[in-house]
Amino acid sequence: MSAPSLPGLSPYLCVRQAKAAIAFYEKAFGAEVLELYDHEDMVMHATLALNGSILMLADEFPEMETQTGNIAPDSLDGRTTTTLTLNVDDTQAWFDRAISAGASVIREPKEEFFGLHGKLRDPFGHVWSIMTLKRENQAL
Repeated sequence: MSAPSLPGLSPYLCVRQAKAAIAFYEKAFGAEVLELYDHEDMVMHATLALNGSILMLADEFPEMETQTGNIAPDSLDGRTTTTLTLNVDDTQAWFDRAISAGASVIREPKEEFFGLHGKLRDPFGHVWSIMTLKRENQAL
Protein backbone atom coordinates (compact mmCIF):
# COMPACT_ATOMS: atom_id res chain seq x y z
CA MET A 1 0.00 0.00 0.00
CA SER A 2 1.32 3.41 -0.84
CA ALA A 3 1.36 6.05 1.85
CA PRO A 4 -1.76 8.20 1.81
CA SER A 5 -1.19 11.91 1.50
CA LEU A 6 -0.45 13.41 4.86
CA PRO A 7 -3.35 15.10 6.61
CA GLY A 8 -2.90 18.63 7.88
CA LEU A 9 -1.86 17.32 11.29
CA SER A 10 -0.26 13.94 12.06
CA PRO A 11 0.91 12.73 15.47
CA TYR A 12 4.52 11.62 15.76
CA LEU A 13 5.27 9.48 18.81
CA CYS A 14 8.58 8.91 20.51
CA VAL A 15 8.75 5.51 22.19
CA ARG A 16 11.17 3.02 23.60
CA GLN A 17 11.00 -0.33 21.82
CA ALA A 18 9.42 1.03 18.63
CA LYS A 19 9.21 -2.41 16.99
CA ALA A 20 7.13 -3.67 19.92
CA ALA A 21 5.03 -0.49 19.78
CA ILE A 22 4.34 -1.07 16.09
CA ALA A 23 3.26 -4.65 16.83
CA PHE A 24 0.97 -3.34 19.57
CA TYR A 25 -0.63 -0.71 17.30
CA GLU A 26 -1.19 -3.36 14.64
CA LYS A 27 -2.91 -5.69 17.10
CA ALA A 28 -4.75 -3.08 19.18
CA PHE A 29 -5.86 -0.67 16.47
CA GLY A 30 -5.45 -2.51 13.17
CA ALA A 31 -2.56 -0.28 12.10
CA GLU A 32 -0.71 -1.06 8.89
CA VAL A 33 2.99 -0.29 8.41
CA LEU A 34 3.53 1.94 5.40
CA GLU A 35 7.19 2.86 5.97
CA LEU A 36 9.86 1.51 8.30
CA TYR A 37 13.44 2.73 8.49
CA ASP A 38 15.69 0.73 10.80
CA HIS A 39 19.01 1.72 12.28
CA GLU A 40 20.67 -1.30 13.88
CA ASP A 41 18.06 -2.52 16.42
CA MET A 42 16.22 0.81 16.51
CA VAL A 43 13.50 2.38 14.40
CA MET A 44 14.56 5.74 13.00
CA HIS A 45 11.13 6.35 11.49
CA ALA A 46 7.90 4.49 10.85
CA THR A 47 4.66 5.58 9.23
CA LEU A 48 1.50 3.65 10.03
CA ALA A 49 -1.97 3.88 8.53
CA LEU A 50 -4.41 3.86 11.42
CA ASN A 51 -8.17 4.38 11.29
CA GLY A 52 -8.02 6.38 8.05
CA SER A 53 -5.15 8.58 9.19
CA ILE A 54 -1.40 8.52 9.72
CA LEU A 55 0.59 7.81 12.88
CA MET A 56 4.33 8.27 12.77
CA LEU A 57 6.79 7.08 15.39
CA ALA A 58 10.42 6.44 16.16
CA ASP A 59 12.53 5.02 18.92
CA GLU A 60 13.79 7.44 21.51
CA PHE A 61 17.29 8.67 20.79
CA PRO A 62 18.12 10.62 23.99
CA GLU A 63 21.41 11.82 22.56
CA MET A 64 19.46 13.50 19.74
CA GLU A 65 16.86 15.26 21.92
CA THR A 66 18.29 18.70 21.12
CA GLN A 67 17.57 17.97 17.45
CA THR A 68 14.33 15.97 17.74
CA GLY A 69 12.77 17.94 20.58
CA ASN A 70 11.12 14.93 22.19
CA ILE A 71 11.59 11.97 24.48
CA ALA A 72 9.53 8.90 25.27
CA PRO A 73 7.04 8.78 28.17
CA ASP A 74 9.42 6.36 29.91
CA SER A 75 11.87 9.26 30.25
CA LEU A 76 9.08 11.28 31.89
CA ASP A 77 8.36 8.65 34.54
CA GLY A 78 5.57 7.24 32.36
CA ARG A 79 3.79 10.58 31.93
CA THR A 80 2.83 12.17 28.65
CA THR A 81 1.67 15.61 27.63
CA THR A 82 -0.81 14.58 24.93
CA THR A 83 -3.80 12.36 24.26
CA LEU A 84 -4.42 10.71 20.92
CA THR A 85 -8.10 10.47 20.01
CA LEU A 86 -9.62 7.73 17.89
CA ASN A 87 -13.11 8.46 16.62
CA VAL A 88 -14.46 5.00 15.80
CA ASP A 89 -17.70 3.23 14.93
CA ASP A 90 -17.72 1.01 18.05
CA THR A 91 -15.94 2.40 21.09
CA GLN A 92 -16.37 -0.71 23.23
CA ALA A 93 -14.99 -3.07 20.57
CA TRP A 94 -11.94 -0.87 19.90
CA PHE A 95 -11.40 -0.36 23.64
CA ASP A 96 -11.64 -4.08 24.41
CA ARG A 97 -9.26 -4.97 21.55
CA ALA A 98 -6.68 -2.48 22.83
CA ILE A 99 -6.98 -3.81 26.40
CA SER A 100 -6.57 -7.40 25.23
CA ALA A 101 -3.47 -6.29 23.28
CA GLY A 102 -1.89 -4.89 26.46
CA ALA A 103 -3.25 -1.38 27.08
CA SER A 104 -4.35 -0.39 30.57
CA VAL A 105 -7.64 1.24 31.50
CA ILE A 106 -7.62 4.85 32.60
CA ARG A 107 -11.39 5.27 32.34
CA GLU A 108 -13.91 2.69 31.13
CA PRO A 109 -16.13 3.82 28.24
CA LYS A 110 -19.21 5.71 29.37
CA GLU A 111 -21.81 7.96 27.79
CA GLU A 112 -20.75 11.60 27.81
CA PHE A 113 -22.51 14.64 26.38
CA PHE A 114 -20.75 14.10 23.01
CA GLY A 115 -20.90 10.29 22.79
CA LEU A 116 -19.43 7.08 24.18
CA HIS A 117 -15.89 7.70 25.44
CA GLY A 118 -13.14 5.80 27.25
CA LYS A 119 -9.45 6.38 27.94
CA LEU A 120 -6.53 3.98 28.05
CA ARG A 121 -2.74 4.01 28.22
CA ASP A 122 -0.76 1.96 25.77
CA PRO A 123 2.19 -0.14 27.01
CA PHE A 124 4.58 2.62 25.84
CA GLY A 125 3.02 5.37 27.96
CA HIS A 126 0.83 7.16 25.43
CA VAL A 127 -2.77 8.02 26.35
CA TRP A 128 -5.62 7.27 23.93
CA SER A 129 -9.23 8.45 23.95
CA ILE A 130 -11.52 6.03 22.15
CA MET A 131 -14.87 7.53 21.26
CA THR A 132 -17.95 7.23 19.12
CA LEU A 133 -19.64 10.58 18.63
CA LYS A 134 -23.39 10.93 18.92
CA ARG A 135 -24.99 11.31 15.51
CA GLU A 136 -25.61 15.04 16.02
CA ASN A 137 -21.90 15.54 16.81
CA GLN A 138 -20.50 13.52 13.91
CA ALA A 139 -20.06 16.58 11.71
CA LEU A 140 -17.27 17.82 14.01
